[in-house]
Amino acid sequence: MKARVIVTLKNGVLDPQGKAIEGALGGLGFAEVSSVRQGKVFDVELAGTDKAAARTKLERMCEKLLANTVIENYAIEIA
Repeated sequence: MKARVIVTLKNGVLDPQGKAIEGALGGLGFAEVSSVRQGKVFDVELAGTDKAAARTKLERMCEKLLANTVIENYAIEIA
């Protein structure tokens, strides 16, 4: 089973990489870009076919390693 975990900074958390990308895009002529938020994507392959069990395991992975839940949110997509 394939899953994707998307980790993004929570609203209100300073995102210096996003700001740097925003500035670089402006410098490259993309003046219409008004904000950029940077994040992470993890593509995970899991054994088994039980989507509920997979979601539970992925949530545990996020809580323990993949996301810093103090400053980051995560979303799980299971294919």
